[in-house]
Amino acid sequence: MATKQTTNEGLKRAYTITLTAKEIADKVDAEIKKIAPQVKMPGFRPGKVPANLVKKMHGEQLHAQTLNDAIRESVDNLIREEELRPAMQPAIALGEGYEEGKDAEITVELEVLPVVEAPSVDGLKLEKLVVPVEDEAIEEAIGNIAGQNKSYKDAAKTKKAADGNQVIIDFLGKLDGEPFEGGAAEDAPLVLGSGTFIPGFEEQLVGVKTGDEKVITVTFPEDYQADHLAGKEATFDITVKAVKVETETKIDDEFAKNLGLDSLDKLKEIMKGQLEQQTAGLTRTQMKRSLLDQLASGHDFEVPSTMVEAEFEQIWAQLQQEAAKEEDPAAALKEIEDEKDDYKAIAERRVRLGLLLSEIGQANGVEVTSQEMSMLIQQAAQQYRAEDRERFVQYIQSEPMAAAQLRAPLYEDKVVDFLFDKADVTEREVTIEELQAAIEADEEAEAEKAKAAPKKKAAAKKPAAKKAPAKKAAAKDDAKEEKPAAKKAPAKKPAAKKAPAKKADAEAKPAAKKPAAKKAPAKKAPAKK
Repeated sequence: MATKQTTNEGLKRAYTITLTAKEIADKVDAEIKKIAPQVKMPGFRPGKVPANLVKKMHGEQLHAQTLNDAIRESVDNLIREEELRPAMQPAIALGEGYEEGKDAEITVELEVLPVVEAPSVDGLKLEKLVVPVEDEAIEEAIGNIAGQNKSYKDAAKTKKAADGNQVIIDFLGKLDGEPFEGGAAEDAPLVLGSGTFIPGFEEQLVGVKTGDEKVITVTFPEDYQADHLAGKEATFDITVKAVKVETETKIDDEFAKNLGLDSLDKLKEIMKGQLEQQTAGLTRTQMKRSLLDQLASGHDFEVPSTMVEAEFEQIWAQLQQEAAKEEDPAAALKEIEDEKDDYKAIAERRVRLGLLLSEIGQANGVEVTSQEMSMLIQQAAQQYRAEDRERFVQYIQSEPMAAAQLRAPLYEDKVVDFLFDKADVTEREVTIEELQAAIEADEEAEAEKAKAAPKKKAAAKKPAAKKAPAKKAAAKDDAKEEKPAAKKAPAKKPAAKKAPAKKADAEAKPAAKKPAAKKAPAKKAPAKK
């Protein structure tokens, strides 16, 4: 085997590896000798099939597999001997026109991680903006719970039902005059105006009184979950058993007990904790952005373009998904297209900060334990169908790069927590509006820094990043989305397998909307999809 370096520019490296025909043939012969004892062939006793016949039967397959293994091994050796730190999986290619019996020429192209000195973690100063939970906020939250747990009492029999009233009804649905499966219910409660049932159902019950009988006609939505009803016109025979009006919910100890708690004070305590948790996320975002700004100051080293491109692709895919949900998708897509350079600058910032965090973590012994990693894998596996979860776990365990990508966000959080503990933190009480304004101000300041920052020669062709518009904060939330770079990439060529498709990808949208003909509870038949 002979190795020759062909490119050494910045972070880019390229090599040519030559495997001689004799080296490949020797490996194939060794593999044949290894498997020959297990080969069965009519006319020969087990294990006695001549090697030349084994080669004749399985030679082509064995040659392909042996060559693939030899390429992986040679790339492993190259990375180890050259002490390379790949930023991403190397691009490996077998020379065109290769035939069995000839030398194999393999090209290996990759980018290496830059040498980054871990920034000093001493002298960090952070301000923690804390939002105290006021009694009024707690009372409002409990009031919202009360609003979701309304109670009703019988109205006078002459009371005509209006929006907001609850009616207790029996109904029987029919298609072309014949009852259909799942289209009947007795004593079904329905709050008019709630939008619980399909369009047109509730509206036709406004004005009914206790004891009324009525036939209504409705059309099921085209995308209704039951195929046999989608888009069909149906009638419902309605009997009104009762009309009820909402009663005032008294917020006291009895109300709390109905929720499974000991007292109203306990409910207030729980709500206070939940409100504090909600604002704690914003506080962490603000602190983290301030921390990362301090770390990024003075560090403008070159970053691997492959890592930047991978990060940008993730950002871009998310933005396109969000744009597709807008009222005018075409306009939304044009808007993000106009700001494409801004998002590329964000991707580069994330990669650079990720590398800084990674160096800090390694220099200070921050680790993700095997137990934490196991929990991560199991949590991620829940995104897949039950039959694919085990295959996903096996995929992560066999693919170091995939495992590193899964591990990265948790590792980042642990490094950030380590730095929070090292920093001199002062607290200041603010309102929720002030905290949100501070986060937005940090975003705008960062955008100005990116716009004003001098570009390296390697990046001279890129237009300067424009100021990011505030309404794109979710996509540009560097503090939430920045990831530490994955550890050294595996040297081997990626295996010809992929992770099982996630639920959302594996199941077509129509299937998700229209499950198999499983009998639904009768009272849900006319419910809105």
